[in-house]
Formats: sequence, structure tokens, C-alpha cells
Amino acid sequence: MVVRKVGKYEVGRTIGEGTFAKVKFAQNTETGESVAMKVLDRRTIIKHKMVDQIKREISIMKLVRHPYVVHLHEVLASRTKIYIILEFITGGELFDKIVHRRRLSETEARRYFQQLIDGVGYCHSKGVYHRDLKPENLLLDSHGNLKISDFGLSALPAQGVSLLHTTCGTPNYVAPEVLSHKGYDGAVADVWSCGVILYILMAGYLPFDEIDLTTLYFKIEKAEFSCPSWFSVGAQSLIHRILDPNPETRIRIEEMRKDEWFRKGYVPVKIVEYEDVNLDDIYAVFDDPEQVSEKSGKEDMGPLILNAFDLIILSQGLNLSALFDHGQDCLMHQTRFISQKPAKVVLSSMEVVAQSMGFKTHIRHYKMRVEGLATNKASHFSVVLEVFEVAPSFYMVDIYKAAGDSVEFLKFYKKFCSKLEDIIWKPPNETSKPWLTRSRR
Repeated sequence: MVVRKVGKYEVGRTIGEGTFAKVKFAQNTETGESVAMKVLDRRTIIKHKMVDQIKREISIMKLVRHPYVVHLHEVLASRTKIYIILEFITGGELFDKIVHRRRLSETEARRYFQQLIDGVGYCHSKGVYHRDLKPENLLLDSHGNLKISDFGLSALPAQGVSLLHTTCGTPNYVAPEVLSHKGYDGAVADVWSCGVILYILMAGYLPFDEIDLTTLYFKIEKAEFSCPSWFSVGAQSLIHRILDPNPETRIRIEEMRKDEWFRKGYVPVKIVEYEDVNLDDIYAVFDDPEQVSEKSGKEDMGPLILNAFDLIILSQGLNLSALFDHGQDCLMHQTRFISQKPAKVVLSSMEVVAQSMGFKTHIRHYKMRVEGLATNKASHFSVVLEVFEVAPSFYMVDIYKAAGDSVEFLKFYKKFCSKLEDIIWKPPNETSKPWLTRSRR
């Protein structure tokens, strides 16, 4: 048996897979400590213009060393790969616990919420705003303590920058001011997301949950929600102060820590401050001449633009009509549709619909992975959706089956697109269902 090693780490099985990385179990041969090794391909992140985002994510994780934040040990690199060594978390996602338990007791929900606020508050003290707080990004360690993860959409604004402008995050958890496109305070927006999480922990469902994105955003902007009868008066009061649509009057973390309901059983975590946080090793890992052209001050680089050669490859030949073939006489492994809506709207709409169908979603840049159980509840099902720009104001969504049965994929696609009719473009006089293409050989 060949044992693979990366530096002092012995690499084992794959324990997770995302759009741009694989996560492997590994062990430090010097200390025996188990770690999670996130493996990224250099060429892939350069091609998808992800260098600055990943560099920022790693820098942020190194900066926010807190008991309730997933710990970054170190970053290693080879000529072709980048290895991010992270704390190995064994308790799974908080999301899965909620699904399994339906809802948590008020005491248990409060404990997780206190840990969440401690972790988020520390991030804010370091000038870091998460911007994608949700149960899927909250892990549990072997002691049942919370660990905030996935800083891929986080912001670390330059000194003197008070407002953020990038609209990002998961629609059901996003604060109303983020949707207004007028700039927002990252700390206050994170507090709103924490309030949504507290509601879910105690209710077992979302406070704002609509299939139609316009209706969802309207309810968020007006804070139209109601608390279930089993919420205590203290919990209801705090949630209403957090889910205040006016960011100016919304409760702040320092005020929250004084709230009577919040303080019950609250034991602030002890923090060990690390004076010297050196980021030189991170920049050295990314020090590659090929990356110079990828550097940019923009927060959002936009979806990948397809050139003529990409289109020819996708159309399986020189006849581009195959790209928009209606044929449905065989089971599809891959499908596509076109939209004239902005790329962010397309991505957000797809995420809301996928979640409403009971699937979990994971987004990186303009690529989304949809995962869950097939309709028979007996097998795993996974689909990947990616947004490409094919012309100014024209975007193509490429959808393909990553795991599961082809029949299930076709059922998913039909139901999924039926809920996206307001964003799918059809040519003049076209009344048929969204365009499909035959499976790749």
C-alpha cells in the first residue's frame, strides 16, 4: 500500500468535495493530530479567477483565531496544488442536526446562539464580516461546540471603508439593506443572519421562505414574519429586535449580550490573543507569475465568459444550433438554458428554488452544487449548475448530473425549470419548455 504524504501530513480518504476543492482526511505525523486537508488545483483557480478570493479567505481564517471558528493550521503548496490544513471537525453541520431533530429546545438553541454571537463578534472586532452565515456553514466539534466555517464570501474592507456594496449570501438569510444596493454595514448585516439562524434553531423552519424571489425579498424588506406559539416572550422580543428591517435601529452585538434572555446560562469564551499574525506565507504560496493578470481590486469578477471555441466545444461541433437543441427523446445527463437576467439574479433564483425543493446548495463563484436524496429517498442525488456569459446581457446556465440516476435527473430538471420560468429566456414565438441539449458522450 502506497502512503501519500504532503510535507509532514499523511493523506487519507476524501471526506468532502466542492466545486473547486477536495477535502481529505490527513494526519500530522509529528503530533498524531487529525486534520482536514483542502486541496486546490492551481490552474483551476487561476482559470476561474478565484486567486484573490481564496487568498482573502485564507488570510481571514488566519486572522480570526477563535474557539468558535474553524482553525487554520497552515498553508502548503506544490507546483500544481495548494493545500490548506484545517482543524478536523467531527460533529457535522448544525443544519443536519436541525433536520434530524426538527427543532431544538430553547435552552440548546440559546447555547448555540451564544457561541455564534461570540464567534461572529470576534470576527467583527478584527474587521471581518462573514456575509454567508447559515446553519450549513456552522459545524459542530466532538464536544458539541459551534465552529463557524466557510469564509469564501467574507469581506475584510480596507481601513477607512465603512460600507460594503457586493450583494452576496444566501437569499433567505440576507439582510434587507444588502438587497437595496445602496451600501451596508457588514456587522449589522451579519447580525440579521444570526437572527434568522436563531429563529430556525427554535422553529425548525425559515422565517422568510418563498419560492418566488420577488415575494421573498418583499417579505424580508418589510420583516414580515411571525413567531410560533412555543417561543418564550424573551426569545420573541430578542428576535424582533434582531430582525429589524431598519439597520440603524437593529440591535448590536454589544447590546445583545446585555439582553436578559441571551444572558441566561451565558459563559463568555476565553480568548487567547495572538499578537503577531503574519500573512507572508500565504502570499508566498500564491506567488506565481501566471497570476499577475488575475489581480484586481474588484470584489466580484463576474461569471466566466465563453469565447467562440468554448461554444464550439459545448455544441459538439461547428453547428451552434446544437447548443439550443430541444430534443427530449433520450434521458439527459446535461441540459442548458439561456437567461437575460443579471447573473447574480439567476444564481440567487436557482438557489431559492433548489432549497424550496428540499435540496442543500453549495455555491462557489458562479457555480452551484445541489445535493440531496432522490425521490425514492433511497439514493443520493447531486447536480452541478454553472452560469456563463455568452454575450452582453445573455447568460447560459449549464446543468449536469454529478451523481444519481438519469431518470431522476430529468425529473429534477423539469420540476426545477418549471419554477424558473420568469428567468428563462425563450426566442420570439417560442412557447415550448426550456431548451435542452443531449448528453455528452
